[in-house]
Amino acid sequence: MKRPARGRLAAGALATTAALILAACGGGTGAGDGGAGGPVDAPDPDEAVELHIAWWGNDQRAAIMAEAIDLFEENHPNITVVEEPVGAPDDLFNRLATDFASGTAPDVFALGGAKPQEYGAAGALLDLATVSEQLPTDAYPEFTLTNAMVDGTLYGLPTGGNAIGVLLNPSLFEAAGVDLPEPGWAWEDLVRIANDISAGSDGGIVGLDLRVQDALGTYVAQYTETGIYDWDGRLAVDAATIQQWYDMELELVEGGGLPDPSVIVEHWNVTPDLSLFGTGRAAMTFAYSNQIGAYQAGTGADVEIVAPPTSTDVAGVAVLPSQFWAIAAGSEHPAEAAMLVDWLLNQPEAAEIVLADRGLPFNPETLEVVEPLLAPADAQAAAYLAEVLEVGVVAPPQPAGGAILNELTQRVESDILFGRVSSAEGAQAWVDELSAALAD
Repeated sequence: MKRPARGRLAAGALATTAALILAACGGGTGAGDGGAGGPVDAPDPDEAVELHIAWWGNDQRAAIMAEAIDLFEENHPNITVVEEPVGAPDDLFNRLATDFASGTAPDVFALGGAKPQEYGAAGALLDLATVSEQLPTDAYPEFTLTNAMVDGTLYGLPTGGNAIGVLLNPSLFEAAGVDLPEPGWAWEDLVRIANDISAGSDGGIVGLDLRVQDALGTYVAQYTETGIYDWDGRLAVDAATIQQWYDMELELVEGGGLPDPSVIVEHWNVTPDLSLFGTGRAAMTFAYSNQIGAYQAGTGADVEIVAPPTSTDVAGVAVLPSQFWAIAAGSEHPAEAAMLVDWLLNQPEAAEIVLADRGLPFNPETLEVVEPLLAPADAQAAAYLAEVLEVGVVAPPQPAGGAILNELTQRVESDILFGRVSSAEGAQAWVDELSAALAD
């Protein structure tokens, strides 16, 4: 049984104070100490329990979740699940900051990026070892859990895996008279191809639709041993490498492969269906593999995915968890909350509904259920992930201070593209500000 979802908070309203609020949220009821100690009490099937679950996503995801949760409630008639979806990740994170401060946090919620590290370190999340009877984790490869581990304690389970690739619209390549990229292409090839498509197209088509946050990590990992961060949570890239990236963007804007900077900024954070690529106005974009279907639906054309270019002998691509399910440390019903997470991630009945909505499952038994049922776009993503696992890199977790990465990268990009600073000045500012955030 579902009740009306809560209203969405204004994005960004409390983002700057979230960490401070979280630091004070270690109290509460139930497993309010973060779950330290022995196992939680076993669930009582005769006790009426109400759980709240929150996530971000579109209406299609909400419908998928509703179907899976309805079936969970049928199997556990004593448990009522209240669904609380929001549209965007920041909407959820801002809401969680308020809810944790007021003691009204949902029992189960989605986290991404550096949030499992941030919330886990603050004592906001349940130690999953305390609910191992209800939520076993031993089937998950170790590398898939890294982002949710803090000092050896696991605070979340990954919903599935994705990898960054380059999506191509072959029909726009053909219309512009440009060949598709060959395997092993380099960044110089990407610049040339993007510029050629823009030059050979009519009607406002551009070669590349770029969201820098979707590509910079892969680029950096081709030039450093561990990517943007090292295994100790420190910055692992220098300003010269970051400047190389921004110089390439300037070259693409000058050559026409990227649109006017005002258009780039306008499309920084839009959903796939509103992007230049998703509306058929760009021939290439960087995207996560589980987004193939969303982009393909918008373009109305077949979409292909290929590995990003590299000008070194390193692919730089990592298979990353798309999101994590976590449980509030203060949940009054941690065992039942763990049962819900186990249902969504590990049980075949739910797997047949969720499929690859949040990435391909990391639990091999769940993946075995899902793979034969995948739509063509998701099957294409699965094949690409298999390729990446052969040549990809293992990335360190994003440390808590890395939460500013996307906003910082976009802000510096804007300053450089609009000529407010040089690429060298912007790259140094990027390094200085991110280093300071990691040191806090």
